[in-house]
Amino acid sequence: MTNKLFIGSLDYATTDAQLEELFATIGKVLSAKVIVDRNTGQGKGFGFVEMETEELAKTAMDKLNGSDLNGRQIAVKEAKPQVER
Repeated sequence: MTNKLFIGSLDYATTDAQLEELFATIGKVLSAKVIVDRNTGQGKGFGFVEMETEELAKTAMDKLNGSDLNGRQIAVKEAKPQVER
């Protein structure tokens, strides 16, 4: 397991700060990034959070998967390595 998490089913208006605030309730967040469309600047409905340790990432996955953020039930999973195109 890594300390990087994939966050899915985000509301399109969710910000990096809101994502970081939610995950900070579990422990230290190294980074929180909502992926946005280059042309419109609107969120694409997913993002990534990097926790300080693998243990914190596992705890966040267990506690926050299915939790509510901006009226949506979010999905929290282990991030897979990016595939080269």
